Amino acid sequence: MNESERHLRLLTETTEAVNSSLDLQEVMALIARKVAEALETDACFVYLYDERGAELILRATYGAQVGEEERKPRMRIGEGLTGSSAAERQPLMIAEHANRDPRFKAFKNLPEGEYESILAVPILAREKLEGALNVRTRRPREFSRAEIELLVAIAGQVAQSIQHARLYAEAQSRVRELEALARISEAVSESLYVEESLEAIVKTTVQAVAATGAAVVLEDGRIAWPEGRSGKYSERIPLRWRRRQVGELVCDKDTPFSDGERALLGSIAHHAAVALEHGRAVMRGVIAQEIHHRVKNNLQTVASLLRLHARSGDVDAQRVLADSVNRILAIAAVHEVLTERRDDDVELADLIERLRSTIVQGLGSGKTVETQLEEISLPGSQATALALVFTELLQNAFEHGGDNVTIELSQRDGEVALTVADDGPGMSGEGKGIGLEIVRALVRDELRGTLEMLNENGLRAQVSFPL
Repeated sequence: MNESERHLRLLTETTEAVNSSLDLQEVMALIARKVAEALETDACFVYLYDERGAELILRATYGAQVGEEERKPRMRIGEGLTGSSAAERQPLMIAEHANRDPRFKAFKNLPEGEYESILAVPILAREKLEGALNVRTRRPREFSRAEIELLVAIAGQVAQSIQHARLYAEAQSRVRELEALARISEAVSESLYVEESLEAIVKTTVQAVAATGAAVVLEDGRIAWPEGRSGKYSERIPLRWRRRQVGELVCDKDTPFSDGERALLGSIAHHAAVALEHGRAVMRGVIAQEIHHRVKNNLQTVASLLRLHARSGDVDAQRVLADSVNRILAIAAVHEVLTERRDDDVELADLIERLRSTIVQGLGSGKTVETQLEEISLPGSQATALALVFTELLQNAFEHGGDNVTIELSQRDGEVALTVADDGPGMSGEGKGIGLEIVRALVRDELRGTLEMLNENGLRAQVSFPL
């Protein structure tokens, strides 16, 4: 077999090898190995051209190992022997002492100085620079014209393979981006809870760009659902909703972000802003509905109390109005506590202190009041009933009791006990009146508990009900 036939066979084998895969890194490794074998050289180095940085970046080697350095060897066009070949769009051959050439560039993690000869050619696809490659030998070697033409021909085929691999990589990247956005859209549309949506967004972000970590930072500085760890490089993309910034998507990597990754993060940030505002809108609707429900029920309670007075035949309109004002204020105090806590539970000690202060201020009482209140939480509906009961009992103690009033709130064995006692004359008989009727009805029907009225050095009214 003559040299021409051998070169044609080597060109065919190399072309078949580099066209056997669409994975860019796998293509580069195949190129380095097949080219070195085809020309019987000691090493081959393959560089890809990065248009953004206008640099040739080493992507694959054969016959030589790149040292453990964080940064891959790279050179600008016209820099070094291989860069000069790329700049001139022409092969460059030096038979010996290549490392003494003034254009030679040394890399700390690349042992090119141990080679005597070099043959470098640009990788061109229709005059467009895709990269460059070189072959090296440890002994001096004069490459023939036929060998140079063979390497140029191989580089031409390699250029097409690189373009195909890049298109495939871009397509795969786009598929991953679309899948990530689809998962995020699904999470946003299916979940009514903003926490679940943000958690899915952050986790998908980490997967989509191979990040070390990500998080959503809200406008008040709170960090929602941090995932992973910080990295060397960080991107902060604002979450904007109707020209207003509602937070930031923070993403970290150990490697620089590509333009495609930044674009994807921008799309994810948009979805995150939608999820955030969607969740808040849902919560506002839920809260508004709950407030409407509570206000309606409490207005019905007020109406029922007024009907009781109307049926009783009580003609003291001023007293009826004063009692109704205190009952409405008691209901308002429950709403105030619920609004401040943004919760369904009411802290009873806080509620009772507020009611006591309101009643003392309204009645202008100079009596001494002592409180012993344990920390107990109660659902809003029960708290409203207990607020009305307490208001009636404290108001009764102020109007008919002695100078000293004691309020106790405690919890034992799953039951709550509220006591209002005074050192007055006590109660004669069973005790009648609209106020006590209201208390008995609320304790029985709303609290499912019991009311005891005891004469013990005054009047002691105790309400007990299950927690």
